[in-house]
Amino acid sequence: MAQGLIEVERKFIPGPGIEERLQELGGILEHRITFRDTYYDTPELSLMRSNHWLRQREGSGWELKYPGASGISGPHTEYKELTSESAVVAQLYEVLGAKGLGDGTMAAVLGPLGLQEVASFVTKRSSWKLVFPGVNEEEPVLKVDLDTADFGYAVGEVEALVQEEAEVPTALKKINSLSSMLGVPAQERAPGKLIVYLQHFRPQDYRRLLEVNSSTED
Repeated sequence: MAQGLIEVERKFIPGPGIEERLQELGGILEHRITFRDTYYDTPELSLMRSNHWLRQREGSGWELKYPGASGISGPHTEYKELTSESAVVAQLYEVLGAKGLGDGTMAAVLGPLGLQEVASFVTKRSSWKLVFPGVNEEEPVLKVDLDTADFGYAVGEVEALVQEEAEVPTALKKINSLSSMLGVPAQERAPGKLIVYLQHFRPQDYRRLLEVNSSTED
C-alpha cells in the first residue's frame, strides 16, 4: 500500500445473502484469505485511548491507523494509514511523547516504548471490488471486505482509499450509496473486530476505552 493513504470506511453487520447481493451489484470477488492480526499498545492503552491503532498482520508487516481531518460526522470512520516502518515509528514517538530510540525499526522500539500484545486473532475474509458504470478512473474504487473472526464475530466494511482530504466527501457519498444498496440501516454503527475482542476477553480494557471514546476501529 502506498504511504500515507486515507482510508474512509463504514462497518456493517452482514446479513444473509450478502455475497449474492454483491454479485447482483456487479461486485467482483478478488480473493478469500485467512490471516492473523496482533495488536499492540502500552499497559495504559495510550495508543487506543488516543485513537491510534497499531497492528502487525501476518505476512504483511506493521500498520498504524490514526484519525483523518475532514471533520465529517456520520456512521463512518476516516483514518490515515501508515505502513512504512520508519513512518510508523516516527508517529509512535509523537503520540507517545518519546524521543528517538534504537535504529528506527519496530523490533527495536517495542520494548523501550512499553508496547505489548493486547489482542491476537485470526480472520477469514472475502474481498470484493465494485466499479460503477461511468465512474471516472480517478474516482475511488470501492472495496467490500466480509470478515469472520475466530471468536465468532462477523463484520463487513465498505472502504475507499483516497490520496487527499478533499476526496473524502466524494468517497463517503459512494460508500453510503453502496451501503444503502446492501441494505445497511442508515445510522448503523457496527463495532470493529478488535473492540468486540476486548469486550469479550479484556473487559477491563474495553471499559477504559469507553471512558474516552466510542470508536469502532478494527
